[in-house]
Amino acid sequence: MSGVWVFKNGVVRLVENAGECHSKKMLVHVNSKEVITSYSILERKLSALGWERYYDDPELLQFHKRSTVHLISLPRDFNKFKSIHMYDIVVKNRNEFEVRDTQ
Repeated sequence: MSGVWVFKNGVVRLVENAGECHSKKMLVHVNSKEVITSYSILERKLSALGWERYYDDPELLQFHKRSTVHLISLPRDFNKFKSIHMYDIVVKNRNEFEVRDTQ
């Protein structure tokens, strides 16, 4: 079985031969409709949701939420921020963020 796992509207499904899955993605804050274009914007949004920054690993940006066991780990360079990182944020912050195709 080959294909790409796609997370859309709260559902994960396997899509085979999906050329559209290779398009560029963007992370959007649902309430403000703001596109996350930098880590400073993302950190503000996450802080408002109760996430705290960890400074243990100089290679990563990490956030932890005290009320959970969740940890968000991101590459320090925003240019290496990929859809897999975006989906991790979406899953750990239900109804707050979504991943969309760029236009």
